[in-house]
Amino acid sequence: MGYRLSKIYTRTGDSGTTGLGTGERTRKDDPRIEAMGTVDELNAVLGLLACEPLPEDLTELVVRLQHELFDLGGELSLPGMVLFPEARVAELEAILDRLNETLPPLKEFILPGGTRAAAVAHLARTVCRRAERQVVRLAREESTERLRPVIGQYLNRLSDLLFVLARTLNARAGVTDVLWQKRAASNEKG
Repeated sequence: MGYRLSKIYTRTGDSGTTGLGTGERTRKDDPRIEAMGTVDELNAVLGLLACEPLPEDLTELVVRLQHELFDLGGELSLPGMVLFPEARVAELEAILDRLNETLPPLKEFILPGGTRAAAVAHLARTVCRRAERQVVRLAREESTERLRPVIGQYLNRLSDLLFVLARTLNARAGVTDVLWQKRAASNEKG
C-alpha cells in the first residue's frame, strides 16, 4: 500500500467520477465500479454474518472469505494487476465438498430462512450472485489482461458455498431447511 487514508472526504468524486487503484478516473456507474461496490456489499453482509453466534470453524471460514473478497476487490480496483491467487477457486470447491458431505441430500427447493444466521448466509449468496453477474457484464467490455476469469469463477463457487453454508448453519443448529411448497393454482384463487 502506497499510503493510508488520513482524510476521508476528498471532493474528487463530486463530479460523478471516482479513482481506481491505478490512478485512472472513471464514472461512478462504470461496470467495474458496480462490480467493486457489490463485492464490498457482499463483504459487509459477511461481516453481519460473522457477528452471529456461529460455530468457531464457520466463523473462521466467514472471516477468511472476507479477507479473500478484499483481495478480489483489490484486483478489480487495479486492472491488469494479479493479486488474487487462482488456487482459491479449488480451495473453495474443497470446502464446499467437505461441508456438503455432512448434509442430507437436497430433494426440494428451499427458501432462505431457518436460523437468522442461515438467512444472512442466503442474503450473502444473493449479493454474491449479483456481483458475479456484474463481473460477467464487465468481462464483455474488458480484456482478460484487465479482468482475469478467476474473478468470476471465484464468485460463482462462493455463491454455491454460501448456499451450502446456510444449510450447514441450519443443520448444526438442529433446524431444518425451509422447504418451498408449491401452491396449487386452485388454492391461489381465493
